[in-house]
Amino acid sequence: MQHPGHDLDDAPPEPAAGLAIIASQQERVRTGATVDGRLLFLAWGAAWLIGYGGLWLATQGLDVYRPPIGAFVLFGVCISGAVVFTIVHALRRSAGVRGPSTTAGAMSGWAWCLGFVVQAAVIGGLVKAGASHEVVGIAANGMACLIVGLMYMAAGAFDHQPWLFWLGVWVLVVAGAASTVGIPLTYLVMAVAGGGGFLVGAGIEHLRLRASKAQVGGTAVPA
Repeated sequence: MQHPGHDLDDAPPEPAAGLAIIASQQERVRTGATVDGRLLFLAWGAAWLIGYGGLWLATQGLDVYRPPIGAFVLFGVCISGAVVFTIVHALRRSAGVRGPSTTAGAMSGWAWCLGFVVQAAVIGGLVKAGASHEVVGIAANGMACLIVGLMYMAAGAFDHQPWLFWLGVWVLVVAGAASTVGIPLTYLVMAVAGGGGFLVGAGIEHLRLRASKAQVGGTAVPA
């Protein structure tokens, strides 16, 4: 019997419905406090595609495969833009978050930073030792990709994300192939295969998030 002043909407939810609501809320909190891999992969895919593509195009028709300074400026702007976007996006997503995840994020950030500082020091040593422009270019690119690939593989292993692990593997494979073909083809391989790999990663991450949300909600989630 229904009492006056009450309707069926006031009834407590069924246990299954309550659990679904709790799971949905937890998923929203979790995804809201983590970076959006789709955006990061899109940013880096575009940066590599445009940056390395510009370096390759700038070498066409040259007797000496050394891109003009303008091509390196474009490359620097693309990479710097991707770095700034990554930092800002990560800081905004992690604002107010405390605990082990914050510590792990800070340690990861320092690992990235230290890796590239050491890379710059090694490249500086090669220049000081009289290495040619081609050797310096191949070494700088290969070492940077080695850092990126290994960091992605480690992140994928610790976060139980196989797709991120295999993306790191792909970066290493691309870097190895790009190093063997020599400049200027190095730039073309990095633009097409490297930048393309990040764009594929964006698509995989999008599908993964859709599947995760559909599993939590119990229904298909529109794109």
